[in-house]
Amino acid sequence: MPKQRYVLLDRDGVINIDSDAFIKSPEEWLPIDGSLEAIALLNAYGYRVVVVTNQSGIARGLFDEAMLEQIHTKMQTLVHEKGGLISAIYYCPHGPDNICACRKPKAGMLLDFAKDYTIDLVDIPVVGDSLRDLQAAKTVGALPILVKTGKGEDTLLKNPQLTTLVFENLYEAAKFIIARP
Repeated sequence: MPKQRYVLLDRDGVINIDSDAFIKSPEEWLPIDGSLEAIALLNAYGYRVVVVTNQSGIARGLFDEAMLEQIHTKMQTLVHEKGGLISAIYYCPHGPDNICACRKPKAGMLLDFAKDYTIDLVDIPVVGDSLRDLQAAKTVGALPILVKTGKGEDTLLKNPQLTTLVFENLYEAAKFIIARP
């Protein structure tokens, strides 16, 4: 039996359109063109897709965990309609001022995933649009991939020294991932 393969995705700015005002309801959650198809493509090539996302809007009182569940139900439904599946969602409900081990750039959510699935994170693709996504991936030896959607372009401008894989969007990153040996 072939070894199970995984791809970890940030949510806001990678799968859906990001907002500086936060995504606070299912109505505000809008997929980026091609992102749902990218998840289905990864699934079709044997990858299980897991979302790993900071959701500080909870700590800020902008929405609660029940609303986050509704947002994620919409995301799952739309992915499913395109023939894809998100196997798990890990989120950090803490704010930037909270002391926690899970908020990216810390690697707590990635480590929880690795423990839950009893896998080694080395070389597992982690796709994000911000420096903190890449930092969390590097901390655990995963393969950091930056997309230019969301905060991606800004991340490149503010970090010209970055040496990481960069793609226009999640679909282009997915095409790269499925072509890897």
